[in-house]
Amino acid sequence: MYSVKIPKVINFGPNALSATEYPKNALIITTASKDLSHKWIDKMGIQDYILHDTVEPEPSIDNVNDVISKHKSKNLSAIIGLGGGSSLDVAKYSSAKMKTMKILIPTTFGTGAEMTTYCVLKFDGKKKLLREDEFLADIAVVDSYFLSGTPEQIIKNSVCDACAQATEGYDSKLGNDFTKTLCKKAFDILHDAIMNNKPENYPYGSMLSGMGFGNCSTTLGHALSYAYSNEGVPHGYSLSSCTTVAHKFNKSIFYNEFKECIEKLGFGKLTLKTPVDQAADIIMTDVGHLNPNPVQINKNDIIKCLNDINNGDL
Repeated sequence: MYSVKIPKVINFGPNALSATEYPKNALIITTASKDLSHKWIDKMGIQDYILHDTVEPEPSIDNVNDVISKHKSKNLSAIIGLGGGSSLDVAKYSSAKMKTMKILIPTTFGTGAEMTTYCVLKFDGKKKLLREDEFLADIAVVDSYFLSGTPEQIIKNSVCDACAQATEGYDSKLGNDFTKTLCKKAFDILHDAIMNNKPENYPYGSMLSGMGFGNCSTTLGHALSYAYSNEGVPHGYSLSSCTTVAHKFNKSIFYNEFKECIEKLGFGKLTLKTPVDQAADIIMTDVGHLNPNPVQINKNDIIKCLNDINNGDL
């Protein structure tokens, strides 16, 4: 038997942000500056809220504990994650601990976090992938409104992330016919949008990607990418080379088209500061990504992949 879990309500398309009804006394969690977050909040039309805007990019469990300690006594009706994956992940974990309704609103379109039971936080400086049913949104709101004014590099990093998740999810051994259908459709939409300059289709492609990979897993590309992300490389940027090399290793059907996408987006070469042997030891502990990989992988394989990435041999 297969089980598919998605948010209870998904509001998407033009004006989804302003047409959604928000409960009173909600906590909005974001990494955005006040000027930007207030612009977004005005567009939402929400009247009664508390703002927590001190979440850091690439957040840690300390960010979550800060939210809980400051707001646990306020009898919140809901926690609203408003921003990129960092804001959404902190909102997921905080709302799970505080037992409140969660509303997730992505402002970048790459992580698919609004659709999944996944949460990524740093513990002792290292990223950890968590997966719990209680991280799933009660309401997800997906609106292309946020594309306007978003820096180009953030958009590129985000759509690369969505492409990586869709293609790795399709290849995952934990997938099934339903998740493969979602992942394939998501990548088809994203590939067309990238190659034919139609960024307005990124949100829909990312949403489908989240629904697909969120019910199976990502694989080798993501395992490799965390070695670079932990050195400060933006997650989407790290995936540009890591997922390409992973697809080459796995002989994925998406290898050529994925490589086409990253070339069109203009990503440069990555260089790892950590010695590859040491990085490989850490990556080999990431069984959540490596076990579902379609091809069994050992430490020597990881070292070869890292050397290919560092040498630009994609």
